[in-house]
Amino acid sequence: MIKDDMQYLTIALPKGKLFYLAKDLFAKVGFVADNLEEKSRKLVITNEELKLKFIIAKTADVPTYVEHGAADIGVIGKDVLMEAQKDVYELLDLGFGRCHLMMAVPKDKKRAKLTDYTHTRVATKFPNVAKQFFTSKGMQMEYIKMNGSIELGPIVGLSESIVDIVETGTTLRENNLDEIAFIAKASARLIANRASFKLKFDRISKLVKALEMELEGANE
Repeated sequence: MIKDDMQYLTIALPKGKLFYLAKDLFAKVGFVADNLEEKSRKLVITNEELKLKFIIAKTADVPTYVEHGAADIGVIGKDVLMEAQKDVYELLDLGFGRCHLMMAVPKDKKRAKLTDYTHTRVATKFPNVAKQFFTSKGMQMEYIKMNGSIELGPIVGLSESIVDIVETGTTLRENNLDEIAFIAKASARLIANRASFKLKFDRISKLVKALEMELEGANE
């Protein structure tokens, strides 16, 4: 970390639905910058007065920026954090972006018990999470990494099941899929680079306390 970086607190925000939720939460505790927008052409937006830098990044890249110190802290979904397996501190559950990871299969091809799917194919954006889950059940599976509409896997015969995140279950129902196994709850988390947490402890800890107070107030 170079000397100039010590003056700033750099925050990585994910593009997508978490961006504005995170931006609004930070604004409530005074962490703001002019023209901080998801579609900004500037990917690093600075508030010189407050010595803040905001990095707008693809969701999957946020843990990487934080792990390697390009950002001191970041906001990321627990599902992405579990899959990325990066060496970062998880500081706070921010409470928004709630969903859960699960396994689903076509309604007309359900089997009697979970272990009956052993040695079948799983389509997923989360192969690390899926492998950890199935291994814990003593199951060997074939994992097919996908980045688009995971629900297509069983529909087109690419896989027998999927592991994905679910919020309302609408997409599953529309594609005749049933959830058969819960894996983990997920929501947005505040994460920190390990070195930054020590070197900028005062600023980061004050931010965490301010966010905790804001979240507690919102839940009363």
